Amino acid sequence: MKYLIDKLEVTGSLTKEEFVLLLNYTSPALSEYLFEKSRKTAGKYFENHVYTRGLIEFTNYCKNDCLYCGIRAGNRNAERYRLSKDEILSCCADGYALGFRTFVLQGGEDCAYSDSDIADIISDIKEHYPDCALTLSIGEKEDESYRLIYEAGADRYLLRHETANAAHYGLLHPKRQTLENRKRCLYALKKIGYQVGTGFMVGSPFQTTECLAEDLLFIKELSPQMIGIGPFIPHHDTPFAHQAQGSLERTLFLIGILRLLIPNALIPATTALGTIDPMGREKGILAGANVVMPNLSPVKVRKKYELYDNKICTGEEAAECRSCLQNRMKSIGYKLVVDRGDFQPIN
Repeated sequence: MKYLIDKLEVTGSLTKEEFVLLLNYTSPALSEYLFEKSRKTAGKYFENHVYTRGLIEFTNYCKNDCLYCGIRAGNRNAERYRLSKDEILSCCADGYALGFRTFVLQGGEDCAYSDSDIADIISDIKEHYPDCALTLSIGEKEDESYRLIYEAGADRYLLRHETANAAHYGLLHPKRQTLENRKRCLYALKKIGYQVGTGFMVGSPFQTTECLAEDLLFIKELSPQMIGIGPFIPHHDTPFAHQAQGSLERTLFLIGILRLLIPNALIPATTALGTIDPMGREKGILAGANVVMPNLSPVKVRKKYELYDNKICTGEEAAECRSCLQNRMKSIGYKLVVDRGDFQPIN
């Protein structure tokens, strides 16, 4: 299977059949062969730098009912909250003092915040911190809404497609949510001018190797600036509570593939990786990732933003979390940098 990794490194893609073959015949030795190449590729574009994003989970209300998500509308046990603009700005102030130059506003699809409310929050953040990038992750909207928010100062938008197979998508979401609309949103975001991030869960219920191959081909077609993947982790208050957790090894292997697929992409070592393995984020970096996202949300709400069970870092102050990550990255030969960490096109 090494020849497929070599081909991916040279050509930047494989056929669906080749991706399926590669994913079906992984081994520790093949993984290390891949990681040597993915680390080298990441180093070519980013040296040993790891970019930080200050994550602000500002609402856990959501109108959607995705079957895998702990903050789904149907979860009556979730303790809901919303942060005010002043609370969000306070998180930014703390993060800026700690060296963060990108803030990520993430939340459920909460109708209590109008487009003008979001635009107002963005404008204020940009006014206070003009040297910082601002990323949003607030779900599906109409093109006009995305345009208004972009014009207010948002730089990036994260919207995982979750699976590029329509039938699989239908097994993870209620009928009113469609893969077609999710893709429409992603292409609209790119057209408007955002740096766009997408991604998928690894090991989600009903996922096949063919589904993963389709994910990789869709990402190649979309050519996003950011790619976020993580293992599926069940939540006790969802219909998938008793489904098996996604594999660490498979997730890491896919990070390596994604690094070769889009060499200059910004790829996070996600909190979910750190949740299923104490060294998960370090292993993610060593597989080719180059971003970490410490939590800047007020400690009082962190446990309430529970997308999946046993999420880490819910009790740490922002300074503690960043300091811990800095030491962790240093231990494997990488360093956190004070930088916006913008996507750099290949010349």
